[in-house]
Amino acid sequence: MLTLWIANKNYSSWSLRPWIAMREAGIDFVERKIRFGDAAAWKAFRAASPNGLVPMLEDGDIRVADSLAIVEHLAETHPALWPEDRAARAFARSAAAMMHSGYAALRDTCTMNVGARARVREMPPAVTRDLDDLSSLWTRGLTAFGGPFLAGARFTAADAFFCPVAFRVQTYGLAVPGDAASGYVTRLLEVPSMLDWQTRAVAETFRDAAHEEDLAMKAEILEDLRIPERPDA
Repeated sequence: MLTLWIANKNYSSWSLRPWIAMREAGIDFVERKIRFGDAAAWKAFRAASPNGLVPMLEDGDIRVADSLAIVEHLAETHPALWPEDRAARAFARSAAAMMHSGYAALRDTCTMNVGARARVREMPPAVTRDLDDLSSLWTRGLTAFGGPFLAGARFTAADAFFCPVAFRVQTYGLAVPGDAASGYVTRLLEVPSMLDWQTRAVAETFRDAAHEEDLAMKAEILEDLRIPERPDA
């Protein structure tokens, strides 16, 4: 049985990627969660993890760190994680790698906080450039391979890598240029596993101080959908 180690669903964009890729591909796995702020749990986890970070996949005696490496490892036995068509597969892999290593301004300014609805007080021009670039990338894929997903008719690992962006667009009310690109974001938010992740994220009672302080510093909170933290949580 595969075991996927993740952090809090409300905050952990990196955990979301392999989790939703596996869920949508029908890959059975056991979920193990380490809460942000639990120092003892993280210390024990780092002793077993290749890089001390989540997500991490356990496949028998094999441990795989990093979301892109996890997807590629799983694709060896579950090739449907990537498109069957060679050209579509190449585009999907390129797009996932671009998301994996790029768009830092969007990620740094609009950290993932699924249960919040907020407005960035001062949007850096670099974030607008990232959204423009993402819109162009998505539109190219949707046009070339016919949609409704990035590389064709079905959800693949490439789409999983952009699911955290969809949550950011929803949280901060970001403007995504182009009908095709904005429609793609809406489609990702409606994926059944995305709805499930969102429900669980909103139900989490724990609030991580670092994440909450970062959000408060950068954005005006318009609405908080999350259940208030219990004293014993």
